[in-house]
Amino acid sequence: MVAPTVASFADLAPTLQGRSIRIEPLRAGHEAGLWAAAGDPRVWRWMPTDPTASAEEFHGWMADALDRAAAGLDAPFCVLRPDGNEVLGSTRYLALRPEHRGLEIGWTWLSPAAWGSPANPEAKLLLMEHAFERLGCMRVEFKTDARNERSRAALEAIGARFEGIHRRHMLVQAGDVRDSAWYSVIDEDWPATKAALAARVARKEAK
Repeated sequence: MVAPTVASFADLAPTLQGRSIRIEPLRAGHEAGLWAAAGDPRVWRWMPTDPTASAEEFHGWMADALDRAAAGLDAPFCVLRPDGNEVLGSTRYLALRPEHRGLEIGWTWLSPAAWGSPANPEAKLLLMEHAFERLGCMRVEFKTDARNERSRAALEAIGARFEGIHRRHMLVQAGDVRDSAWYSVIDEDWPATKAALAARVARKEAK
């Protein structure tokens, strides 16, 4: 793989089309669909913040995501059905480190209507494929609340390697102290991880 320059990260947020989902760069027009998808409190149980107390608070969450995108700090996405007609949730690239060929995939949430479907593994497949094969990353990382067994099992199922616990890593909702579990996929892992993810997506599609 040719080592990328910082400019390699310029096209962080293209539209990524899969068979079960479509991932689009976040824009203001997605807000109504995301608000409708975000209503179940289970979506936010393990997230650092819950912006769904009111439509105004959710608008602030959207505005912050778009501001961070405009500043080049994150690349937020909207996750939709493949025809683009139904919003399922959101995800983003963050912790961008182009000088070290690395980034994080996080702030991922989906409506419970998409839980157990191919949506989450295919989102990870599309995002990692873009990161490794077009952005030239050598490391993609993930973190989650150490108590979030569902998220940790999902990361292990996609082939991410557990790297340890950062104790007392974050203050989250209501001032709770969070330990964070860290995972990664590196470029050497990617061919095997890609094949396993593609097979996982196919199995879920067949159900």
